[in-house]
Amino acid sequence: MAESILHRLRQANLAEQIGTLKKSTDHAVLEEWQRSGVGFASSSEKFEQVFVNAVRKLLDCIVPTGGEDPVLHEGGIYLGCWLESTGTINAELLSRFIPSVSESTYRLFHRFQREDGLMPYKVTGQGPVFRQIQMVTPLARCVWNHYKLHGSDKSFLRPMYEAMKRQDEWLAAYRDTRGSGCVEAFCTFDTGHDLSPRFWHVPDTPHQGDPKQYNPDSPILPFLAPDLTANVYCQRRYLALMAAELGETDIDWNAKAEASLRSLFEHCFDAEDHFFYDVDRNGELVRVQSDVLLRVLACEAGDREFFDTALRRYLLNTSKFFTKYPLTSIAMDDPRFDPSFSYNSWAGPTNFLSLIRTPHAFEHHGRYVELTWILYPIMSAMANMERFPQTLNPWTGAEGFTETYSPSILCLLDYVERLSGILPTPEGKLWFTGLLPYPLDHGDEVSEEIAYSRTVDGACYELVNTRAGATVYRGGELHISFPYGIRVVTDREGRLTSIIGMRPGTVQGILSYEGRDYEVVVKGNEQMDFVDGAFVSTSDIGVVFPTYR
Repeated sequence: MAESILHRLRQANLAEQIGTLKKSTDHAVLEEWQRSGVGFASSSEKFEQVFVNAVRKLLDCIVPTGGEDPVLHEGGIYLGCWLESTGTINAELLSRFIPSVSESTYRLFHRFQREDGLMPYKVTGQGPVFRQIQMVTPLARCVWNHYKLHGSDKSFLRPMYEAMKRQDEWLAAYRDTRGSGCVEAFCTFDTGHDLSPRFWHVPDTPHQGDPKQYNPDSPILPFLAPDLTANVYCQRRYLALMAAELGETDIDWNAKAEASLRSLFEHCFDAEDHFFYDVDRNGELVRVQSDVLLRVLACEAGDREFFDTALRRYLLNTSKFFTKYPLTSIAMDDPRFDPSFSYNSWAGPTNFLSLIRTPHAFEHHGRYVELTWILYPIMSAMANMERFPQTLNPWTGAEGFTETYSPSILCLLDYVERLSGILPTPEGKLWFTGLLPYPLDHGDEVSEEIAYSRTVDGACYELVNTRAGATVYRGGELHISFPYGIRVVTDREGRLTSIIGMRPGTVQGILSYEGRDYEVVVKGNEQMDFVDGAFVSTSDIGVVFPTYR
């Protein structure tokens, strides 16, 4: 069977599977995808067609905008590129597949930056729009990861750094009216939290459409916003990396980042609840437990112990956010929770933007096993997807609002690669993960076997996953084989550097590499480095298990 699916992978022709292209620019974009060498074959023809359909619909979301170069659009009813998503986390994922489109997308926000330093919150075919700030994922992190993943081109990094430096100055000047050091939300759309109870009795847009103003008659505005503050904290940390890379010494970005972090915890963190809340103009905490927590954690705020507590109390708690198809946008035990998923809502349903923001929050703290408990049910839901929506029903996994939505398309591509494929990291590593989707829905198998390919620095890598184990080929030759439930980490030349346990229990078996067999025993989340021909445990943090109250 393993030989059969490998043959299927090698014979697949993605261009033929996709069929007739719709736009003249699609040809160059698809050719770039093919140069990545990314290929996918599944023992399930249905799941394989879902993957092909995702790539087909991804092409629909890549459109020349603001110039001749194709850029990523949000998709669905959202005709344009949004800073909170398309221009950050979406482009960060796309960078592994079609990097030129990601780079053109990032550059939009430099090109259309206002003279006073404000970046547009979106760019459409009609031009840039500046009505609100709408920030979630830090742009600097995405830009830095793209820079490190694709040859460290300073001609890309420098103008982006200068643009983000000016944006930071604008936020400090106009979004800290209360002098707290936090970043303030003036309206619902500043965080993209449409219909969230977090912003009940707050206007959707700034006063008179001016991002420098909030409704002066509001009894509660402005809010000290934890997610906006965490965004700037993380942004400044990555700007520090860029400044060092570019030899810029005029700003102490690390000191600025620490100041943002102190403000975040001093004003917005409730230690008893272990949760971040907005603070209204009267000093009251806006006690709505929402995906703000996940957003702050994805901005790298807090250490592993802090994150683990958040897992136990919230993210892996079935009374809070850990529904059958996690993660919800409002805690389920909040009386304002509404799972309705047929429209754009952050009042309860599972949103794909949250799902693509989730991996970084978990992996930043080495919580690889726990992340699979999000990946498995969502993969089961995506195996049945036809439209690629914005939302999912958190109870049934049914497709919700809109279609051809790039976050859900990229979620499928990312989750397949993260769970069962070959993922290149900005740190110069390759992840070969020996897992398969688990049949959670009515016992329906998603895929009993998966074969995946990717070209890295001219070398073709292939990974074949079965429940009996995983095999890596390099240049068509057997390279590494290892037990199911392990992630093998190599450098970009394919040299083995470490393994990670990807199941809750202990994985034991034979790993074969360079003509030798190694008996490996690795626990969940444990990392074992390959040093002088032997495996040495370098991190063993255990596993955080789900809770119910």
